[in-house]
Amino acid sequence: MTVVFVHGVPETAALWDSLRAHLDGDSMALSLPGFASARPESFAATKDAYADWLAAELHRISGPIDLVGHDWGALLTYRIVTKYDVPLRSWVADGASIMHPDYRWHELAQTWQTSGAGEEFMRQATDIDTRMGNSILDLYRSATPNPYRDWGPDLKRSTAPGLVITPLQDPYDDYQPAAEIARQLAANHYLMPDAGHWWMAEHPAAAAEALQDFWTSLFPAPGPWLSW
Repeated sequence: MTVVFVHGVPETAALWDSLRAHLDGDSMALSLPGFASARPESFAATKDAYADWLAAELHRISGPIDLVGHDWGALLTYRIVTKYDVPLRSWVADGASIMHPDYRWHELAQTWQTSGAGEEFMRQATDIDTRMGNSILDLYRSATPNPYRDWGPDLKRSTAPGLVITPLQDPYDDYQPAAEIARQLAANHYLMPDAGHWWMAEHPAAAAEALQDFWTSLFPAPGPWLSW
């Protein structure tokens, strides 16, 4: 099997490096178009364009896939497992409360979604290049008033087993609505009491162990009598 990691915004695939170092087996971290990677001129950078892109990338990978998404990578994961015909062995995602119908975007997201204010923010941001900045604005402006408006009606029990991670110190997530979404998807719900939004970088060893425990609970390693 291959573990496929998808980062969020404004981040790059390097976010997963420390966690991946604690995992055995094959893994890869995808780079969203426009985020330290090329963005084709024809790529719209909307939430649906990114979901289509991710589905196509996963179809190119041979063998069973364990998908792990964070932030916008998590939202794309929820979309993949409820709308697309992509064969997954399992999935893991955080930020589930953002898929709730009552979710309101945080203040920075609202700035990015505001014409003029978003462009001014990007002009002053020294750590975000023009390509990433434009991609962020296009993405967030495609998700108003929240992702549920367009994607919510498709939320249903996932065919692949899933795990929703909720770091309780994450200011962008909320336990109760996250729990509701986890139940709606028939997913397990794992709480990280001492972790924040970037749990994979804050506690990489513990995060890797939690992922390994989840996968082992679903697919126990064969006994030695089966190894031959």
